[in-house]
Amino acid sequence: QVQVVESGGGLVQPGGSLRLSCAASGSISSVFAMGWRRQTPGKQRERVASIGNNGVTDYADSVKGRFAISMDNAKNTVYLQMNVLKSEDTATYFCYAFVKTGSGTAAYTDYYWGQGTQVTVSP
Repeated sequence: QVQVVESGGGLVQPGGSLRLSCAASGSISSVFAMGWRRQTPGKQRERVASIGNNGVTDYADSVKGRFAISMDNAKNTVYLQMNVLKSEDTATYFCYAFVKTGSGTAAYTDYYWGQGTQVTVSP
């Protein structure tokens, strides 16, 4: 089993900053990538940022230059530093980990998701 747990959400004023953390744990053999998506009521979950185990990052256009994703490979933990937050960044942020469990013929690769953490940007 793999567990993914987010933390760090909260209420912040426009222009402020927040840092989200997400740790993957359990029977993990390899972590290939981790990332964040966000969702608001009535809308589809949208891509925010991702990072591979080689350090290559990818960002949605809406957050480029304001958000920074990083990963501590030793801890299977990903961070999302969010700066210059806007009201439209308000959403539930979900972390995922793309990992391999097991080995040999028992190896299995899949995406695992956290429960989400709320980020609210409001005066």
